Amino acid sequence: MRTRKHPLTPLAAAAAGLLAGAVGTVCLDAVQYLKYRRGGGTQSPQAWEFAPVDSWETAPDPGQVAKRVIEGFSQRKLPDRAAWPLSTAAHWGYGSGAGVAYGIVAGSRPVPRLRYGLPLGAGLFANDYTVLPLAGLYQPIWKYDARTLAWDLGGHLAYGTGTAATFWLLTKIF
Repeated sequence: MRTRKHPLTPLAAAAAGLLAGAVGTVCLDAVQYLKYRRGGGTQSPQAWEFAPVDSWETAPDPGQVAKRVIEGFSQRKLPDRAAWPLSTAAHWGYGSGAGVAYGIVAGSRPVPRLRYGLPLGAGLFANDYTVLPLAGLYQPIWKYDARTLAWDLGGHLAYGTGTAATFWLLTKIF
């Protein structure tokens, strides 16, 4: 088994994971954007990615989770004007945070592998369809059609692959 000459420090692994998770989030969003365009959407990638969220009723799931956490801790209602920035921050924070966790785990291995990205993506997909129904944000997985699940799994596998590939490249630099 080959190992690195200079093992990654935990801080370097976390930093590389943070960046890799952000790239992975771009990969997930690319799959979601492709689905949007195939469904007849016409916005540019930037306009689609940063589309305004006018209220909590229309906020995406990452924003809904962040809202519940913040309101639970602060015991204060968040105004609708916070829906867009909080949803965007939660989306990118979740992707980057998962990348940090991935970086620490993959960085502790003798050599990070690209193939580690597939179980990462599949695990995050499984997590979403386990935790989010319990939170009332998703339906149970069996209520979704195969096409919806395939697109979502594809996005998560793209996230995992993009994260793993970026992390692998960054370990060549560090």
